Amino acid sequence: MLKIGLVGFGFMGRMHFDNYLRLMEEGRPVSLAAVCDPRIAELKDGKAGGNMNTAREVYDLSAYRLYTDLEEMLANEQLDVIDIAAPTYLHAEMACSLLERGYHVFCEKPMARHSADAWKMVETANRSGKKLMIGQCLRFWPGYEYLKEVVDSGRFGQATEGYFYRGSGSPKEWFLDEQLSGGCIMDMHIHDTDMINYLFGKPEKVSTLGRNVLPGSGYDIASTHYYYKDGKVINSQVDWTLEGDFGFYMGYRVNFEGGSVVFDGSTVKVNPNNGPGFTPEISPEAGYYRELGYFLDAVIHDKPVDVCTPESAAESLEVVEAEMKSADAQGEWVKLV
Repeated sequence: MLKIGLVGFGFMGRMHFDNYLRLMEEGRPVSLAAVCDPRIAELKDGKAGGNMNTAREVYDLSAYRLYTDLEEMLANEQLDVIDIAAPTYLHAEMACSLLERGYHVFCEKPMARHSADAWKMVETANRSGKKLMIGQCLRFWPGYEYLKEVVDSGRFGQATEGYFYRGSGSPKEWFLDEQLSGGCIMDMHIHDTDMINYLFGKPEKVSTLGRNVLPGSGYDIASTHYYYKDGKVINSQVDWTLEGDFGFYMGYRVNFEGGSVVFDGSTVKVNPNNGPGFTPEISPEAGYYRELGYFLDAVIHDKPVDVCTPESAAESLEVVEAEMKSADAQGEWVKLV
């Protein structure tokens, strides 16, 4: 039985909590043993806002051991896996320390505040022999998994153009401090950057236009072009200033030599050039549930974490940093090594 400690009980911590409960109810050999957050007394009785709804507004944590200090939790619990859903700027130091002490680590995205620290996480995981996976959940989201299969199979030939979009209202608290979160590009846009890196490989260079709206938050709106030698035109846009009743949206449109694939956040539509369009059946499950199940299965059966390797997540962070550098230079192309 794998024993899990959850660090962080904000929106993502609650999302992970919900899915651990589901995995336990389904009979997976895992047990969420403890929850740690410096503000746990306050957070357990309040609602945490996010892009999607958590399973409940107020959580009954009476069945779990609660901690305000990570070291106290580690000293008092016999844990196998630590789930880091803490703020971005804490990820690298926390993950490296835990890996060195023999814990498997699931860490929320972005992997770290700086790519140099992300590569330290990679090195530490390799040296420790423990498993590390980053929560780049789109790799497990059925609508994006379908696109990955189309790209890899070559069913419609090579991709010629792609557009990815993600938008929502503004987050709160530390997210709006660029020094802590990296702003909208690093915290939110990294989902699409990571998917582009996963689908098509690391681009040779990027050009980004960005705009700041909220004081101190970095770039709140951005649009990036990704250059590939084969000439495909790839763009992604992000905006976390969409207030009012907008809510949240993510989607893509990718054109191939023999057809196009479009995702509106819930439904995939395939449009072959030489045949009628159709809507393939995809799983209704969210990527959060599927990524946690995948990681725990890898730990239980000692299998490699192939779908989302730490190295690939660190590469995606390097691309994001190049985008931020380009935005600082008003869209100048920035080459990637």
